[in-house]
Amino acid sequence: MPKLFSDADALAEEIIRDVGIDLVVGLPLGLGKANHVVNALYARACADPDIKLTLLSALTLEKPTPASLIERRFITPVIDRLFGGYPDLAYAGALREGKLPPNVSVIEFFFLAGRWLHVPAAQQNYISANYTHAADYLLARGLNVVTQLVAKRIVDGVPRYSLSCNTDTTLDVLRERRAGRTSFKLIAQVNSELPFMPGAGDLPADEFSAILESPATDFPLFAPPSEPISDTKYAIGLNAASLVRDGGTLQIGIGQIGDALAQGLILRHRDSGAFHGIMTRLSPARPAVAQETDSFGKGLYGVSEMLTEAFIGLIDAGILKRAVDGVVLHGAFFLGPKSFYRALREMAPDQIARIQMMPVSFTNALYGEEEQKRRARVDARFVNNTMMATLMGAAVSDGLDDGQVVSGVGGQYNFVAQAFALKGARSVLTLEATRQAGRALRSNILWRYGHETIPRHLRDVFVTEYGVADLRGKSDADVIAAMLAIADSRFQDELTRVAQEAGKLPRGYEIPSVHRENHPERIATALKDAREAGLLPSFPFGSDFTEVEQRLIPALQILQGAQRSPRALAALLWQGMTGTPDPADEACLARLGLDRPKTWPERGYRALVSAALSRSRSK
Repeated sequence: MPKLFSDADALAEEIIRDVGIDLVVGLPLGLGKANHVVNALYARACADPDIKLTLLSALTLEKPTPASLIERRFITPVIDRLFGGYPDLAYAGALREGKLPPNVSVIEFFFLAGRWLHVPAAQQNYISANYTHAADYLLARGLNVVTQLVAKRIVDGVPRYSLSCNTDTTLDVLRERRAGRTSFKLIAQVNSELPFMPGAGDLPADEFSAILESPATDFPLFAPPSEPISDTKYAIGLNAASLVRDGGTLQIGIGQIGDALAQGLILRHRDSGAFHGIMTRLSPARPAVAQETDSFGKGLYGVSEMLTEAFIGLIDAGILKRAVDGVVLHGAFFLGPKSFYRALREMAPDQIARIQMMPVSFTNALYGEEEQKRRARVDARFVNNTMMATLMGAAVSDGLDDGQVVSGVGGQYNFVAQAFALKGARSVLTLEATRQAGRALRSNILWRYGHETIPRHLRDVFVTEYGVADLRGKSDADVIAAMLAIADSRFQDELTRVAQEAGKLPRGYEIPSVHRENHPERIATALKDAREAGLLPSFPFGSDFTEVEQRLIPALQILQGAQRSPRALAALLWQGMTGTPDPADEACLARLGLDRPKTWPERGYRALVSAALSRSRSK
């Protein structure tokens, strides 16, 4: 039976006595880190240079760090409300500042997107890995300790512990331990907010060497709030929703596009006529036969490395209902807002039993029980985000051409490979057609790029706000033409010229006129009626932002956009200085401490925010 501890420092001492001073510690990806245990081990290593501490991890979570005055005034109360009691991981700050002691190493295979750019110690110790290979890499490095946040439940007077949010790699390394191929200590930290998830991650106490449980070490879960869905992301999500077949299988990633896809599926299920009408306005050139617009009679089965709140919305809407051995959703890890964790905690036993947490080797690969997986994963749609794509169908999802890692490969390649291995399956990679780079607008569809995550020989389906490019099995010229059709029209001519000069597109090729109106204004017009009717809400699955904060967000986005251009910023300032303030905006200004400005900068910000609020109402 495990040793029970109420003090993290005492537990750290026990680990060192038991394992020794060469510690190779596995930390679950994202939410499942046992923060107090990790911090205690890190403190001991900092105090004793004879201890060698290697932390093997992924997706280290950090609280947001606002920069400007307006950002600080908006986000600081949100941080206090949502993350106030979350204990920071001490190694993260030291790693960022380049102050890790020489006897401590932090090695990750996946980053929080963009957070570790130009941090040399993080970039140099990054491992590029498919998610399904992570467990093997942990074991190859001599893993001897795994620390994990767990949920606890008493069953017939006996405690049981759930790996809950992170069955992903832990179940895979436990399988190796049970087979006698490795040996390590599994250390648990109990968290009262963590949902107890049934299935393979529901473990007896004797699987653990030690367990930390105390009110002093309990803490609120890391809960990033859902972000509002823009017109661009709704257009992408709706286009992707029209590719999903009734009776099929669904995997989706985190973020606004995943939420937009789920809301699009819900709208399609509840009002297929309205969905069809939106799609007709959104993609007038796309043949109706190429779209799935009917409601879900058979329903979908979900298998996704990451569970999100969007999946709960699909279950509640009666869409995720095609059961495989009594289960409608298999996942390997989860992360989301407070409402998501609460929904899982409060689910009735018969409902939560239909959601099973599994090892990542189950969700992300066909190996092992392959025939059963093939029967279950019919007409699969694996929908994931990418940052950029080339005209010939390669995807750039995890890094930049100078070698800097933005995030990681994660499971993206795994799902692309499954799409080609399964009958009727498709890999759907989504991206916005453009991005803002400082003051310049750039196309995310490029002729070429010096880094690739998914090579062009695995090109399948790409989706932007402007439509769907089906590339599988097509020639290079046809692929280029399809990608040009979903590119922003402000970049189509130059992209066409480069492809023609390279000899990959006929000199006489012209983009069809129906694809020459790929502008944001067309997207906004196509979605306007549905937006106003409440069919496409900014927060389809609820929000942890207050009503006032929800009103402020689009205004602050307008202000952020204006800051890229001195002329636009001056125009916004002039509008705010000369316009008549709307009394309805006082609550928003008060939220930012601008209702009674005392300094010239505050007066300027008040004018800018007032004008941005006015513009946000007219959009």
